[in-house]
Amino acid sequence: MFVELINLAILISGRGSNMKAILESIKRGEVEGIGNILIISNKQDALGLEIAEKEYGVTTTTVLSDKNNESFESRLNSELKKYDVGPHNGLICLAGFMKILSPSFVELYKHRIMNVHPSLLPSFKGLHAQTQALSAGVKITGCTVHFVDNGVDSGPIILQYPVPVYNNDDELSLSERILVKEHEIYVRAIKLFTQKQILVVENRVVQI
Repeated sequence: MFVELINLAILISGRGSNMKAILESIKRGEVEGIGNILIISNKQDALGLEIAEKEYGVTTTTVLSDKNNESFESRLNSELKKYDVGPHNGLICLAGFMKILSPSFVELYKHRIMNVHPSLLPSFKGLHAQTQALSAGVKITGCTVHFVDNGVDSGPIILQYPVPVYNNDDELSLSERILVKEHEIYVRAIKLFTQKQILVVENRVVQI
């Protein structure tokens, strides 16, 4: 029986902690249905590039940022096409990727770009979500995997996981506990995607 494989691109800017969790899950056979895997960084010195190459033998490339976003995305698209990560057979996972993608790029890969955010969206969007949670005095925060749209952390929510906030927490301690759950739900979201078990209805993700 023919199984349509999903070609995966993971976009990073730094160490790629979530990238490593995804690659490890694929290596262990927890996520099936993945074809080509490509790691793309917009920074030449991103530690995740070395991890992907040396620990997992995965193809990596860099598409360096510049002030011209159109030029950057043109080069990004060229790399994606080279490894057959397309709008109909690909999945793009953002893993600490510190660059905003344009509305035209997001529309091209509609519902095929995932991101993970360290809060229970729609609360605490944007940067320093953990600090925002601490400042607000909430007792529970968490993490969210969502599809990327043209807003800031506003796309359809795929999975969420709650994380308690303790009285002695600071940004580092809270971030570390959230990150553990990020790794878990990102892998689960990819698995749902490759098994075609999620459907986007308006702005809502339904598991089928």
